[in-house]
Amino acid sequence: MFVQVIQGQVTDAEQAHAAFDRWMEELAPEATGWLGTTAGVTEDGRLIALARFDSADAARRNSESAAQDKWWHEFSSVLSGEATFHDTDDVELDLHGEPDSAGFVQVMQGRVTNPERARALMAQNPEEWAAFRPDSVASMSAMYDDGGFTTAMYFTSEVDAREGERKELPENLKPMMDELNSLDAEPTTFFDLKQPWFYSPS
Repeated sequence: MFVQVIQGQVTDAEQAHAAFDRWMEELAPEATGWLGTTAGVTEDGRLIALARFDSADAARRNSESAAQDKWWHEFSSVLSGEATFHDTDDVELDLHGEPDSAGFVQVMQGRVTNPERARALMAQNPEEWAAFRPDSVASMSAMYDDGGFTTAMYFTSEVDAREGERKELPENLKPMMDELNSLDAEPTTFFDLKQPWFYSPS
């Protein structure tokens, strides 16, 4: 899987949403290799979108199409500055349920000092984590060459997610979480998508 993360500040969340809806209607049918997109705007106007493709070539073909270029030119009018892009095929997907059924998505961005160790830690004890946080239906992590990452956590609802955050970690999960936190090279940035947009091929 290949993931392109797009982000920027928008002047009007509703116009941004309408533009994504238009992409789905007009461009998605011709977007060969496109697997789906999770997107949304935070309460302070930050847009983040995670577009999934089956390969880097499929994403490139989509980006180079005339229709995509026209759509992006029009979409750029709702941005208050330049958008940033992160592309990677180093992607981990963990499904406990259907991501597109989530009522709340929290996207986290940061950087770790040891990506391989972080990846190994995140793969530990999947059954215990699923039992501890039944509010989490899926997660997707995109890793970059410099140790940076974008992780999307899909929750049943924001209320459930906040309640889950307040739960005390079981003793068997604490060492793993402590070590994972020790790998942080910079503070994590959070994007709370309270009204996430989900798009999938028909």
